[in-house]
Amino acid sequence: MKYLSACPPFRALTVVLAAFSFAIPAAFAAAPAAAPIVLTGADRRPAQSLDGEWASIVDPYFSGLFSFHHQEKTNGWFLNQKAKPGDPFPTEYDYSKAPKLKVPGDWNTQRESLLFYEGPVWYEHDFTYQPKEHTRIFLHVGAANYRSWFWVNGQKACEHEGGYTAFNCDVTAAVHAGGNFVVAAVDNTRHEDNVPTLETDWWNYGGLIREVSLITVPDAFIDQYDLHLSRTEDNAIEGWVHVIGGKAGAAVEVEIPELHAKTAANVDESGRAAIHVNVQGLERWSPDNPKQYKVALRAGEDSVSELMGFRTIETRGTQILLNGKPIFLRGVAIHAEAPYRTGRAYSDKDAETLLGWAKELGCNYVRLAHYPHAETMLRAADRMGLLVWSENPVYWALQFDNPKVLAKAEQQLDEEIGTSRNHAAIILWSMANETPNTDARTHFIETLASRARALDSSRLITAALLVRAEGHTKVVDDPLGKALDVIGVNEYIGWYEGHPETADVTEWRIDYEKPLIVSEFGGGAKAGLHGNENERWTEEYEANIYRHQLPMLNKIPQLRGMSPWVLMDFRSPNRPLAGIQDEFNRKGLISDQGQKKLAFYVLQKAYKERTIGKPE
Repeated sequence: MKYLSACPPFRALTVVLAAFSFAIPAAFAAAPAAAPIVLTGADRRPAQSLDGEWASIVDPYFSGLFSFHHQEKTNGWFLNQKAKPGDPFPTEYDYSKAPKLKVPGDWNTQRESLLFYEGPVWYEHDFTYQPKEHTRIFLHVGAANYRSWFWVNGQKACEHEGGYTAFNCDVTAAVHAGGNFVVAAVDNTRHEDNVPTLETDWWNYGGLIREVSLITVPDAFIDQYDLHLSRTEDNAIEGWVHVIGGKAGAAVEVEIPELHAKTAANVDESGRAAIHVNVQGLERWSPDNPKQYKVALRAGEDSVSELMGFRTIETRGTQILLNGKPIFLRGVAIHAEAPYRTGRAYSDKDAETLLGWAKELGCNYVRLAHYPHAETMLRAADRMGLLVWSENPVYWALQFDNPKVLAKAEQQLDEEIGTSRNHAAIILWSMANETPNTDARTHFIETLASRARALDSSRLITAALLVRAEGHTKVVDDPLGKALDVIGVNEYIGWYEGHPETADVTEWRIDYEKPLIVSEFGGGAKAGLHGNENERWTEEYEANIYRHQLPMLNKIPQLRGMSPWVLMDFRSPNRPLAGIQDEFNRKGLISDQGQKKLAFYVLQKAYKERTIGKPE
């Protein structure tokens, strides 16, 4: 989202942040654990949930990296040490006496004193477990914002950077029969070389924001798989299954009982088995018919029971083709903001409420901005028949000339695709949002686009670009467009420039013969504030923007979709206007408390009467 109307697209980042400059003690960094792995469909595996109340200690100085004992640094809070009888020196922390935080959940909305807090917080949780022979145990973390470290029974399990992707830490050697404990340190401090960087237009919710569980697998197990409908061969499902810990030549089976389809293949030296199976009578997944099939994957002692839809997505000239037929994407953008309670969305109820509103609006598509959303949201989109734009958090002005930042963006892209590649709903991988037009930026995102295609060639690549003006003409000529299958553009006529009526005299020039999605447009209104249609912040003004935008956009010949900004109001520290915004971005069609604004009904009428978009 753009912030200031009178500013250039990217104002200099003037936020001065005093970054932590501590030296990490040896005890904290010693015996580095293996890097986390990605598990496709982790939520489809039997798991022991660790959700619930966790002890928490707010630690703005990160003192818990070590404890002082008789004026010596002796241990860290990850050891969860208890005071010993007769010890004259008191411990300075005690998880049993610490206040609780709910997991999953952000800390900001659970405790008033933490609403604006940015820094480290320690978590601790006790659990019992009975390990089985010839198995491996993974601590599964749906997401922890932004950087996190995990220990089980005092042994370091892993560390992770990135606040919106799932990861899995091998804790086999640390877990024992009976009582155990897990300690996590989560730090949402913003740094210039993070992805996203210092400044965003959404709340920096910290904590264990998605589910945490223990997943047990055999010694040899399936970690990732990719099954999709062939674009070139009728009635064929193709892809691969990857096995960790197996031997070359070991068998892998894939079965779809409802279609009486079954095939077997052998893994190669890299652990991958190529899959190809012919099917008869398959119903293709679509918004009108979100058909899903039970799919069984087996490798030795391991098995995964999936639920998947099968469809194709491709472009032909300026058309987007779903299952070989042109489609117009009637959509809306959505932040992972929880309805009613606010805070980070994570539950099935959150997803069903947000996507239920999108369906009520008349959508067949949603842009899930500006980072990967939870599996609960993607599973709901699969069930409800909503196509999805999924986005890597390359947002605004990153350090595009920093190789370390590129590596972080690549890691998060790998995790996003590796976790979610089997959702039929996802048709677009977005590489970025509103980035400055520089050579370094273009090379950075072209590298990501190439990586995404190598990881998943079955979907389309996009990004939300900025547009420039030549008089009353909007020009889309960003060189990044060459690397995209579908061009996304953001514009705010009537809000950050001109008046709603300015749209009536605006023309468009698109310098690419590719499909175009207007990925953002709109304006702000406080729900319940009424007045003249030319009075800003009223529901009437926001509705007036939509009334002028829709006819303008409908005249763009290659327009193939839109996702106006945004479905629901969401928290943003950039929006302090007292009495109107109150630290909320008010561009929602619905308030955070579920009140539909007038603009909702303007867009709903256009979508349901199909007066917007080319014939399908």
